Amino acid sequence: MFRAGRRGNPRRPLLLDRAMHPNPAFRQTPEARNLAFARARGFGILTVNGTDGPLAAHVPFLIPADGTVAELHLARSNAIARVALPAPALIAVSGPDAYISPDWYGIEDQVPTWNYVAVHLRGTLSPLPVETLRDHADALSARFEAGLLPKTPWVSQKMTDGVMDRMMRMILPFRLTLTGIDGTWKLNQNKPAEARLAAADALEARGGEPDTTALARLMRQAG
Repeated sequence: MFRAGRRGNPRRPLLLDRAMHPNPAFRQTPEARNLAFARARGFGILTVNGTDGPLAAHVPFLIPADGTVAELHLARSNAIARVALPAPALIAVSGPDAYISPDWYGIEDQVPTWNYVAVHLRGTLSPLPVETLRDHADALSARFEAGLLPKTPWVSQKMTDGVMDRMMRMILPFRLTLTGIDGTWKLNQNKPAEARLAAADALEARGGEPDTTALARLMRQAG
């Protein structure tokens, strides 16, 4: 009975439309907001087809200002790093999620569901020259160290000479050139406003979980 993850984006292939929740009510978020969400999260599951089936890796990534690529790295030993490239790939980026009880709506004949936010970045995965790795690593750490202010940001120059270079021999840089950006924001938009808001209140009243607070806030904004 749980219902979990088509709508238009001119650069998105039809396959991407079918990959997420089919209800148009949950697929109205503009591409720019989906991209901003993925950029802010900066972490997702990279998936490609391997010779023996699907492969997945959990990766931090950067999306530059032009929004055309996602830059990432993988351990040399990762199976994806050994796939014949370029190849089609997808990064699934998850946001807050939570179980929604039908009792919270205050209306009859409802069923359990799961609310969540997710964005898929689809494109072509390609290797980058190994010479680009140091700049990528520095940009990646700078991006996330900035979120820890007022702490003085960590920089690779703090490393003992030669240590960073030896460690970077264990990883390789890659780029996902984006061909499609698709999002599902499943926030009870298909319910009456009073039912959606009642569910948001009940969800937040659970307390103690950052995901529930963030999801409740998004549910209130979803009208």
